[in-house]
Amino acid sequence: MGLTNKKEEQLRQMPVITSRVARSKDGKFLIHKTEIVTIRPMAYYEAVLNNSQDVQQELDQEIFQEN
Repeated sequence: MGLTNKKEEQLRQMPVITSRVARSKDGKFLIHKTEIVTIRPMAYYEAVLNNSQDVQQELDQEIFQEN
């Protein structure tokens, strides 16, 4: 029984999480590393950055108008 196309797309959008456990060189500590990898299209980050610049400009204008 295979996955539906919708479920496959949901799984592709989920972050990849890897976990590593190791002992320190001197053996006194346990080192646990967790890595989360997400892949987003550049258009997403460009939209976020453009929005943050617009918000900053609005804040700057409000501060300027108050003074």
